[in-house]
Amino acid sequence: MKIAVAGKGGVGKTFISSTLCRLLASDGYKVLAVDADPNFNLAYALGIPSEVADGIVPLTENDALIREKTGVSSDSYAPVFNMTPTVNDIVDRFGVNAQGGVKLLVMGTVRGGGTGCMCGANALLRVLVQHILIQRGEALVMDMVAGLEHLGRGTARRMDAMLVVVEPRMKSMDTMRRIIRLAEEIEIREVLAVGNKVANDAERRFIMENMEAMEVPVVSIVPYDATVGEADMKGIPTLDYDADAPAIKAVEELKDHLVGRYSP
Repeated sequence: MKIAVAGKGGVGKTFISSTLCRLLASDGYKVLAVDADPNFNLAYALGIPSEVADGIVPLTENDALIREKTGVSSDSYAPVFNMTPTVNDIVDRFGVNAQGGVKLLVMGTVRGGGTGCMCGANALLRVLVQHILIQRGEALVMDMVAGLEHLGRGTARRMDAMLVVVEPRMKSMDTMRRIIRLAEEIEIREVLAVGNKVANDAERRFIMENMEAMEVPVVSIVPYDATVGEADMKGIPTLDYDADAPAIKAVEELKDHLVGRYSP
């Protein structure tokens, strides 16, 4: 099962991504969590201690690795470099073990997304994403920026779905429209909506009506839950702070839906 999670900054996609990872792992899945967001918050959300998380170097900033794999530095635009580097050892070398049997890979950000640029770092990332999607057998949850820069046309077809986390605000709807356009261009199989931070029936209707207009199925509505903020202030994953919190229960239902929809 290969799932990408995208959305506007601040909508809670890292909470959704990290909780999905932990719940899938608790069901016995081997789970690879990939942080492709420039804010790199997934490590903390997965409960990796700060002294470990603070020392993680995103792959795009690991100049020694990029030189090893491509023959050029991370930001080099040299006319000749290895555009098909060997990447089958990267997850084992640089993956960090998180709670519950989840493995985290902090990927970093594609540079100059949408401009057609190519450099050593981008070449490495593009081949690595293909490897993760095609050749590795874990359940994959990728926490992404809204721009989908990591996914090219051939690679995106390997994703089972793009979960777009939306909150009941018009800016979030605008981001969804942008993601839909990008997803169509790179041929993502399916775009699904997850409503988050939904406080009342009016906010639920707002999301449902807008998604119906965009022809995007809503697969989960996660309620506004103060427990999520309380856990964050304590630096604890919400799942560990209160496994019975309403938001956790909603993500459990989302996990069950995804497993039924995509898992063989």
